[in-house]
Amino acid sequence: MAHGRILIVDDEDSTREYLAMMLEREGYEVSASGDGKKALKLNSQESFDAVITDIQMPGMGGIQILGNLRDNDPTLPVIIVTGHASQESAIEALNLGAFYYLLKPVSNEELKQVVRNALELRRLRDDNVDLERALQVQGDREMVGESDEIRSVFDLIDRVAQTSSTVLLYGESGTGKELVARAIHSRSARADKRFVSINCGALPETLLESELFGHVKGSFTGAVRDKRGLFVVAEGGTFFLDEVSETSPAIQVKLLRVLQEREVVPVGGTKPVKVDVRVIAATNTDLDKLIHDNKFRADLYYRLNVIPITIPPLREREEDIPRLVDFFLGRYAGGAKTVSAEAMEILTAYHWPGNVRELENIIERAVILADGAEITADSLNVSIFPERMRKKARSGGEGGLGVSGITLDELERRYLLQTLEETSWKKKQAAEILGINPSTLYRKLQRYGMDGGEEE
Repeated sequence: MAHGRILIVDDEDSTREYLAMMLEREGYEVSASGDGKKALKLNSQESFDAVITDIQMPGMGGIQILGNLRDNDPTLPVIIVTGHASQESAIEALNLGAFYYLLKPVSNEELKQVVRNALELRRLRDDNVDLERALQVQGDREMVGESDEIRSVFDLIDRVAQTSSTVLLYGESGTGKELVARAIHSRSARADKRFVSINCGALPETLLESELFGHVKGSFTGAVRDKRGLFVVAEGGTFFLDEVSETSPAIQVKLLRVLQEREVVPVGGTKPVKVDVRVIAATNTDLDKLIHDNKFRADLYYRLNVIPITIPPLREREEDIPRLVDFFLGRYAGGAKTVSAEAMEILTAYHWPGNVRELENIIERAVILADGAEITADSLNVSIFPERMRKKARSGGEGGLGVSGITLDELERRYLLQTLEETSWKKKQAAEILGINPSTLYRKLQRYGMDGGEEE
């Protein structure tokens, strides 16, 4: 469930109410106002994590609202949504520090993603402002499993934790790369220091650069004061760079300098700052291919890949699924619910493209939607498994994929194709069913030469 407080400012009642309803369904706390001055007063009385505002409104318009909000709280992300776009208003909004500029009509998924990115930025900025906030390890209790595949990962964690070497984690989305990074930190000599993490693919290049390395006052529009970067914030501790493959060439050069020289230079600055940080990076893509395509620096790869650890996908550790199911039942049902034998059969036979994260989401939904104390196959079907998934889960059943004698790559390719065909090649819908990000789906389609079909 999402968390965060959103303020919506729009003079159109229907738009305001629709946005509020949609975001509340995502789990956000939403306040709304049709008047700019009232919205500013509301913001002065309450704390919000992001603001969504229209531009053209009676009295105080969105640009003026943006200016006032940024003056009072430079770290507050403001999203401009307008049906009256112009190049001038877009430039003015971005120069004033707007987080994003969207044109009506806005698709639900696009707005949800922008809001998620805005809240991620807010969280990172709050970490810089509130340096006393502890980002301590949640504990290893979430790393569940007894399979040989996951035990080998546990062994590597114990062996590398006592070193200060850089670690590169490989694994599909949802396999638990951050949990592994936290486990390494918690077992290391740096455990009493901070664990800081960032998703390199969640922010635009300029914002990511500022978050990583900091900036000096006046280095760009909106830089009203000096700001320490996350490398400095993580001093003495561990810095986890998730999806490091998503960084731009310019960011890669700066990351290489940090690893080589153990120092950072803030944006707009000239004086390097020494840092003592252990770096753990992660990727769900093939870095060798990116290097071949000149999209990732080979010298940075060699600096990151000192100790590689590959986290197996859930489909390769089937015997761990019942343990994980019990763990998530304990989290979301407090042990008050069980899973029927048929439901467990479906869960253990499913291909799990979204890995442990997808399993957790399914159990959480099933706990909410199941009638009685037992989660049945029908409960899974209602929550997220359509009937076609249940057929696929049964090996050799009619409507299945026919997995005998084929590689995992071919199985994945067939599964992607079948899902896309059943959604009429609506890629966002297919990605949601598959439990992966749309960007991950696009990369997989390109990999298998399947990037055709109609766009949404």
